[in-house]
Amino acid sequence: MKIAITGGKGGTGKSTVATALAIELAKKNKVLLIDADADCPNDHLILSIKRKKAKDVFQLIPKWDFKKCIKCGKCCLVCKQHAIIFVKGKYPIFIPEQCNGCKACIFACPERAIKKGKKKIGSIYYGKKGNISFVSGELEPNQPSSELVINAVNDYSKPKENKYDFVIVDTAAGTHCDVISALENCDLALAVTEPTPLGEHDLELILKLLRILKIPYNIVLNKADVGDKNLIEKTAKKFKTNIIAEIPYKKSILEAYSKGEPIKDENINNIIKFLKNGKRS
Repeated sequence: MKIAITGGKGGTGKSTVATALAIELAKKNKVLLIDADADCPNDHLILSIKRKKAKDVFQLIPKWDFKKCIKCGKCCLVCKQHAIIFVKGKYPIFIPEQCNGCKACIFACPERAIKKGKKKIGSIYYGKKGNISFVSGELEPNQPSSELVINAVNDYSKPKENKYDFVIVDTAAGTHCDVISALENCDLALAVTEPTPLGEHDLELILKLLRILKIPYNIVLNKADVGDKNLIEKTAKKFKTNIIAEIPYKKSILEAYSKGEPIKDENINNIIKFLKNGKRS
């Protein structure tokens, strides 16, 4: 079973839940944990896993042959990322940090003066702790396309997934492209949220996305006793789903998190019972 731990809002505890769930499941099962937050991977810190680099991730970028370039500026006009600057009578000025590799400039060039180059945009790492195998992607600083790193993580992990009883995917917060890439081929999504107005708002966003992607979903309510639980219950009813676990806001969890340790809470077992019962929304 491939399970996404996701959510619209940052700071709700996705990594906290993902790592705690991995630890508990690994007591009797083989688990693959994928940290798919390439902008800010942190599961290895919580689990004290020493990562090793598996491979680098590269992205296509344009490379000009100025012997062929006629300084027409068409490459600049089609670049939606503003990675190409054109001054009349001058050769194009390229800003590689802005480029997302769309190839529009290559197709637009009438003289075929632009070829394919590449730049490093990230890396894939792996590690192991007991029955937990670990994979993560990490974006290089100042690079715009974390979804390309997550796509590479998917390609790296997919051939290995059938060796495990559970695959847990810890996504980034939000509903943007890298989250969509991370959710690919998941059997179930657990949307982690908190009982606040912002938590309610962003929970709706992720549930709408999961509905579009046709991925079954349920809700995990973290920091369950700090706000208005009714906000999340109304959203659950609206989207015809259930809150399968409520994790309290308590000192032992805060202390574990501050030390970089996986949390221990009986409510994690409620999630495991739910998974083993095979229920879906």
